[in-house]
Amino acid sequence: MNQSSTNSTAALHTTVFQALSQSRASLLNSAKLGDGLEVALWRNANDETQYHRPGHHTLSLYLRGGEGTFRADQPALRGAPGLLCLLPAGHESHWVVGGEQRFLHLYFRAEQLAPWALRLLDREPREVALPELTFVNPTALVSPLLAMTQLNWNDPQARLQANSLAHEVLAELITGHSQRPRVGAARGGLAPMVRRVVIERIEAYLDQQITVGQMAAWATLSEHHFALAFRQSFAVTPHAWVLTRRIERAKTLLRQHPTWSLDAIAQNCGLASASHLVRRFRIQTGVSPGRWRMWLRR
Repeated sequence: MNQSSTNSTAALHTTVFQALSQSRASLLNSAKLGDGLEVALWRNANDETQYHRPGHHTLSLYLRGGEGTFRADQPALRGAPGLLCLLPAGHESHWVVGGEQRFLHLYFRAEQLAPWALRLLDREPREVALPELTFVNPTALVSPLLAMTQLNWNDPQARLQANSLAHEVLAELITGHSQRPRVGAARGGLAPMVRRVVIERIEAYLDQQITVGQMAAWATLSEHHFALAFRQSFAVTPHAWVLTRRIERAKTLLRQHPTWSLDAIAQNCGLASASHLVRRFRIQTGVSPGRWRMWLRR
């Protein structure tokens, strides 16, 4: 990866990113990877940085240096190349930076974990909490992050590969490091059995129009009650969830049926037309379906 250039098309607006931007840290490169995932490469030295309850999670991997860096509340723990920190949303931390270091940041929000929590643990996003990790070395997390640093993020194909690696990281976070929140059982939302029924019906009807009224009927709830309960359980609106699932199906069909036209893909995903598919796919992933298909062929 070219470490001397910054991807100007990918200005990031996360709290941690902004805090570093206002410190002595230098941004070497950054990119939006699609699916709400953002990545940045930083250099810093002889600095102090504080993070105040960010609304997103941050994974930080030390690539070079860090031996003189520590958290003010954990001065005995020091950084080093290959060590990782997980800074969950809502945390508070004060960092003292020693000699020169380079590090990778992967930024993502709680809603990015929702599909993995439901699919891998059968839990709602609000039932999954990420712990603070300081200077640890879990190979299953470090390896894909290191692989990400070897890619040229200015290349759309490389960003697709980085997106895949980032999803690998999220899956490992959910299965290997997530915890149940300490505040007790979540209240409200959809009952587990109702939630499973709604998920199954959405998947079965993705090639058709799906309305909130229809989903509410599956759950035997009023539209208003269903919309509120769905958002409590899934961390997104019913419309946003269905649209995400349509794009995920499009990815699957692009892989399984390389000769299908975009119109056929759109029809099987419940999208109105090829142009609608292209527009929604680009918003979700950052690239067109055609570019995605080219990446699959490499």
